[in-house]
Amino acid sequence: MFVPGQYRPPDPAWARALVLDNPLALLTTNGAAEPWATHVPVVPAAGDLDDGGGPTGLVGARLLGHMNRANPHWAALRGGTHGTLVFSGPGAYVSPAWYGVQPAAPTWDFSVVHARVSIEPLAPGDETLKVVRETARRLEGRFGLGWTQDRSLEYFRRILPGVGAFAMSVLAADGMFKLSQEKDAATRDRICTGLIDRGRAADAETAAAIRRLPTRD
Repeated sequence: MFVPGQYRPPDPAWARALVLDNPLALLTTNGAAEPWATHVPVVPAAGDLDDGGGPTGLVGARLLGHMNRANPHWAALRGGTHGTLVFSGPGAYVSPAWYGVQPAAPTWDFSVVHARVSIEPLAPGDETLKVVRETARRLEGRFGLGWTQDRSLEYFRRILPGVGAFAMSVLAADGMFKLSQEKDAATRDRICTGLIDRGRAADAETAAAIRRLPTRD
């Protein structure tokens, strides 16, 4: 991914947070005739992403994912297959009307993390069950209402034959946080006000990210 210097995450914690807050990732791998692409839930293995190395804080992390075994993408995965995970954060259209100057051009502000991974399909049975359980635990803990899986373990076991689980090691990662950094503080403030007034949740989240940027002018 091409990332201009000004759009790199100002802190490694930004990339880690984006991955944890947006766990439905696009997994792409090379196929014989065309690329494979599947949206999959991705969570860190137990203990990972609490700390991290590399420019995004993700390199070396172990991630877990799963997909439907009926998906031909699953059949194409082999141990050591390399792929790219794309985690997308909030984004929003930015109108030149907020700039207060002419000429001007519109743009789209967005946040995204690309992680290059090595994939290891896991054995059916207990290894796959652990991924299903860890995924449920992580996502319920971050987004849920306190549901516990104890009474659903037999159901989990019944659906396991249709689940293909895999572990991924992050080999490299890049984050792009294009958030109107090239604009002065007054213009960024007008952009944020305009985004919030538009009333869309993604716009408000984008405005919040813009306002978290370190001051550069």
